[in-house]
Amino acid sequence: KKHTHVTATASNSMAKTLTSSLKLLRGSSHEALLRSVSVDATKSQAAAPAAALRQSLADQHQDDHDLGINIVSPVPGPKSKALKNELTKMQEMSTVTFFADYDNSMGNFLKDIDGNTYLDCFMQIASIPLGYNHPAILNALRNEHNVKAMANRPALGWFPAEDWVDKIRNAMLSVAPEGLNQVFPMMCGTCSNENGIKMMFMRYMHKQRHGRTDFTEEEMKSVLKHEAPGSPKLSILAFKGAFHGRTIGLLSCSNSRPIQGVDIPSLAWPKADFPKYKYPLEENVAENKAEDDRCLALVEELMEKASKDGAPVAGIVSEPIQAEGGDNHASAHFFQGVERIARKWDVSLMMDEVQTGGGSTGEMWCHSHFGIKPDIVSFSKKMCSGGIYHNMEHRPPHAGRILNTWVGDPHKIILLEQVVKTIKEDNLLELTRRSGDVIMTGLNQFQKQFPGLVTRVRGRGTFCAMDLPSVQLRDKFLADCRANGVHLGGCGESSVRFRPSLTFAPHHANMMLDVMERVLNKY
Repeated sequence: KKHTHVTATASNSMAKTLTSSLKLLRGSSHEALLRSVSVDATKSQAAAPAAALRQSLADQHQDDHDLGINIVSPVPGPKSKALKNELTKMQEMSTVTFFADYDNSMGNFLKDIDGNTYLDCFMQIASIPLGYNHPAILNALRNEHNVKAMANRPALGWFPAEDWVDKIRNAMLSVAPEGLNQVFPMMCGTCSNENGIKMMFMRYMHKQRHGRTDFTEEEMKSVLKHEAPGSPKLSILAFKGAFHGRTIGLLSCSNSRPIQGVDIPSLAWPKADFPKYKYPLEENVAENKAEDDRCLALVEELMEKASKDGAPVAGIVSEPIQAEGGDNHASAHFFQGVERIARKWDVSLMMDEVQTGGGSTGEMWCHSHFGIKPDIVSFSKKMCSGGIYHNMEHRPPHAGRILNTWVGDPHKIILLEQVVKTIKEDNLLELTRRSGDVIMTGLNQFQKQFPGLVTRVRGRGTFCAMDLPSVQLRDKFLADCRANGVHLGGCGESSVRFRPSLTFAPHHANMMLDVMERVLNKY
């Protein structure tokens, strides 16, 4: 059997696409590399900047310790297949794509146990902020004080270490969304969201009691029977296409993949339509504005219906971009309208930034693109730790109502300290914006170059996506890209999603686009 072999260093990556691509180098190695694709470009036209660009890419490639795309076996390879066979004897884990070699992965390149090296543009489902084996992370984990913090994992709600206050202040609160000066660390995105909706219920009922903080005997007894008044009949309004987690409460807010909730009893909470835009956006401004207004009118209608049905809405939750549901975007006009409705009804507004938070959209928090001020913001993934930012109005008036054994994990805050420091020192938000410009320029060119094949190109920063005609073709595209050394992800019905690290530079984006172009040309 022949094995595909691809070695894409900076130079040969350029050589393979000179007939269709012209990449212009702006300024120094820290400047953006803009992808300007022309199907009419000739080799002579492209030859002039090619040598300089190859040298620039080679210089920048040192950041990844000379790793490059290198495919030496089928994907998945025989070792991965054998291990997967053993793993699935012990648990249902047929989702495994391949087994990774994390010891030898570096920067934006992921190695597998069969010797393949991929440009990783998916980064463990958007959860690796600085790439693999970043020296700041590894050095922090070697620190003897930090090692002991990990070895002696404290119950942080009762026995935190002396430096815990400084860690919370310097790691989490230093990047808190505007207006949110309270934070609860959590273990993951799901528990962050679950506790976020609990906060919304608590705040709603606190206002219903007009600030009374002592509970009546009836309230305390009835809650153990799951009856009112202790267990009131309330609801959370969410959106179709959303995914917030797999607990019972969050399945009641989610509305994307049926397999996540089938057989599991959940609550019939209201779901409003999330805008479905026509693309390209600039050619459908009026139509998309009308879609925003239709969806906002439905939110109002559902708020009224929930009150009439005896289960009033205590809060509204949304992702800034519906990630698992298909990278569905909405406008500032839409989200500002949602915020106005929340204020009108005096209910909480929560933004689920588990996947969008931490810098990948070019801002630390995606909702800041919309000019809104939510009451609660949940986070995880690129933030290393899960958690909830919130305002003082949502601070529980009683101890122990938002609590668990560990209240997060010192280990995760050790990582987050270094992530936050590196984002600031290396200006990674600006790098993300520049790399995102390169990605979007390339994807928009593909949309013109492959009409009917590549559609609905959208993105903020490097948080980008495009659609292919069917789920079958999308899955084939992802497999073919992996076989050529680029690791991407899928979401929604037939979307391809891009989730690189914050250290993903313009030359990485061009390398990714080169491989994508070769694959698309085969269809």
